Amino acid sequence: MSPAEPSGHNTLSLATSPYLRQHADNPVHWRQWTPEALAEAAARDVPILLSVGYAACHWCHVMAHESFEDDAVAAVMNDGFVNIKVDREERPDIDAVYMNATVALTGQGGWPMTCFLTPDGRPFFCGTYYPKANFLQLLAAVSDAWHNRRAEVEETSDHIVGELRSMASGLPGGGPPVQPALCDHAVAAVLQDEDTANGGFIANQSGAPKFPPSALLEALLRSHERTGDVLPLEAAERTCTAMARGGIYDQLAGGFARYSVDASWVVPHFEKMLYDNALLLRAYAHWARRTSNPLARRVAGETARFLIEDLGADRMFTSSLDADSDGHEGLTYVWTPAQLREVLGDDDGRWAAAFFGVTDGGTFEHGSSVLQLHNDPEDADRFERVRTALLAARLTRPQPGRDDKVVTAWNGLAITALAEAAVALDAPELLDAATQCAHAVVDLHIVDGRLRRASLGGRVGDSAAILEDHAALATGLLTLYQLTGEASWLHSAMSLLDTALEHFADAETPGRWFDTADDADALMVRPADPLDGATPSGASLMAEALQLAGHMAPAPRADVYAAAADATLATAAPILARLARSGGHWLAVAEAAVRGPIQIAVACDRIDSELLAAARRLAPGGAIVVGGPVNSSELLADRDRVGGADAAYVCRGRTCDLPVTTAGDLAAALGVPV
Repeated sequence: MSPAEPSGHNTLSLATSPYLRQHADNPVHWRQWTPEALAEAAARDVPILLSVGYAACHWCHVMAHESFEDDAVAAVMNDGFVNIKVDREERPDIDAVYMNATVALTGQGGWPMTCFLTPDGRPFFCGTYYPKANFLQLLAAVSDAWHNRRAEVEETSDHIVGELRSMASGLPGGGPPVQPALCDHAVAAVLQDEDTANGGFIANQSGAPKFPPSALLEALLRSHERTGDVLPLEAAERTCTAMARGGIYDQLAGGFARYSVDASWVVPHFEKMLYDNALLLRAYAHWARRTSNPLARRVAGETARFLIEDLGADRMFTSSLDADSDGHEGLTYVWTPAQLREVLGDDDGRWAAAFFGVTDGGTFEHGSSVLQLHNDPEDADRFERVRTALLAARLTRPQPGRDDKVVTAWNGLAITALAEAAVALDAPELLDAATQCAHAVVDLHIVDGRLRRASLGGRVGDSAAILEDHAALATGLLTLYQLTGEASWLHSAMSLLDTALEHFADAETPGRWFDTADDADALMVRPADPLDGATPSGASLMAEALQLAGHMAPAPRADVYAAAADATLATAAPILARLARSGGHWLAVAEAAVRGPIQIAVACDRIDSELLAAARRLAPGGAIVVGGPVNSSELLADRDRVGGADAAYVCRGRTCDLPVTTAGDLAAALGVPV
C-alpha cells in the first residue's frame, strides 16, 4: 500500500467500549485514538475526522444511522480522512480538549461532536450533529480546504491551539482559606437564579433544557445545616420535590433521566446515567436523613434500587441506559389513556390517567404522555397495585440498550451514595452493595499499582484513569472506612491520593490539578478544568477526598493531605465568588471545610452502638464519623468510653468539645434536632 492510499478496515470490534462496538459494523474505517492512527494520517497526508459520542446519546444514533451506516458517505470518509471514533466516557480527556475547541469555534457544544484535525491533532473545524446532506457538503469543503488552502488551515489550527492553551491556564494558586462569608455569598447567588415556580435553576431565557443540579442540592443542604437558614433548605426541597414528581423521574421503576427538555421537568431526554443517579441518590438520602420527608425516603430507596437492579453487573455499576428503544426515543416509558386501560381495565385505567397526568393530547410525541406524579396517592394500595401492573406491562415492550462499561469515577460516586443512603434509610443491604462494588473496582481497575478508567465484562481497558477517577473512588473508600472500620479501605484510598499528588498535582501552582497524569498520553493541551458540570470536576472531588483523608489518615500523611486540601479549596474562591452555579461541589466541600470540618469519634465496644448510630444520623453533610474501641483509629487515639458508657467526641478542625454520652447531648453539640 502506498502512503497515499486509504488503509484497511474498521477496527472497533477490538474496543472495550460498547459505544465503539456499536460502530464496529459501519462501512467507515474507524480507528480508536492511538499514536498509530495519527501516524496514519501523517503518512497519507489527510486530515483526521474525529467523532466523539457515547452509547446513550440519541443524536449520536441518528447521525450514525444517517451517515456512518451509509456506504456512499463512508466511501468519502475513507478516501479523504483517517476516521477516529472516541467514547467520551472512556476518554474524557480527549472529549474535554476538543469540546473546548468546539465551543470556542461555534459558541456551543454537544454530542455527537465532529472535529477535523491536522495529523498532529490540531483542530481547524468543529461542530456537532450534521444531517447527511450537510455532512457530505462539509466533507467536500474540508477536503478542498486541506488540499487547496493548506496555509489557511494551518493558520487556523495554530490560532485555535493558542486559544485553547490560554484557556487551560486554570485557576491561580495560593490565596487565603475559604471563609463562611464566601459560602454565604455563593449560596445567595445561587438562590437568585432559582426557578421558584418550577424548581431548579434558570438556565436561559426559555428556562430549558433543565438539568438536575445534583451537587448544588447537596451544597444547599449543607448550608442549611451550618447556618440554620431555611431558605437553602426550601430551595433544595422545591427542586427535589419537582423533579421527583415530574417526568424526569421514572415513576414506575425509579431513577432519573439525564435532563428535561422543558422548564417544568415534564418531558425528559430519556437516557439514564449512572453519575446522575448516584449524585441525586446522595442528595435525596441527605434530605431524607435531615427531614424524614416521606417523598425523599421513597425516592432515595427507589433510586438505590434502580442502581442495583438496572445498572448493576458483576458487583459493579454500568454506565447508562439508552434514550432509545427499538430506534425510537422514549418508546419504553410513555403511555396513552388507551394503553393504560388496556393494561389496567377501565376503572383503574381512568384513575391512572388522571393520577399520572396522561391526557388525550399527550405531553410527548404522537399523543403519548410521560408519567408524572402531581399529588401523593390517597389510596396507597391502589397506587402500588397500578404501578406494579404498569411496570410488568412495560417490561414486555422493547427495552433501552445498556452501556455495560464500568467507569471508575462513577462507581466511586455510587459507592459514596449507597453508603450514605444505607445510613439515611437504615438499609444495611445498600452498604453491602457499596462494599461489594468497592472490592470489585479495586481488584479489577488497579493494574500494577495504577488505576484504569474503565472495564467491560470483567476486562479492564487500556485507558488510564484521570483525576476524577482517583478522587471519586478515594472518597467512596473513605466513606466505607468510616462505616466499617476496615483499615484496608483507608490504605487503598491513601494509595490513590498519593498517586494523584505525584502525577496530577501542578508542581508550580499549589492547589491546582491537571485532569490527566504527567505520564498519560500527551494531547495538544493538558486538560485542567476546575468547573463542576454534570459531574463534579476532578479538582473539587480531590478537595473532598483530601479533606476526609486529612482527618482519618495517620501522621505524617494526614498533614500532607490536609495542607493539599486547603490549597485546593483556596483555588476555588474565584468560582464561588463569581460562578457559584458552576461550583456546586466546590461549595459543598467548602461548607464542610468552614465548619472544621466536623469530626465525631464515638468510643464504643460494639458496632451496633446506639450512640454511634445517632452520630451517623445527626452528622451534617461532609462530617467525618468513626466509631470503635479506644485507639482503633486516628480519631479515637486516647479517647475511651466514659464511666462505662459509649462516648462521642466532637471536634471542629483541631478544636474538640468535652465528650458526651447521650444522643440528646450530641444533637445539642451539633446544633441539630434529635
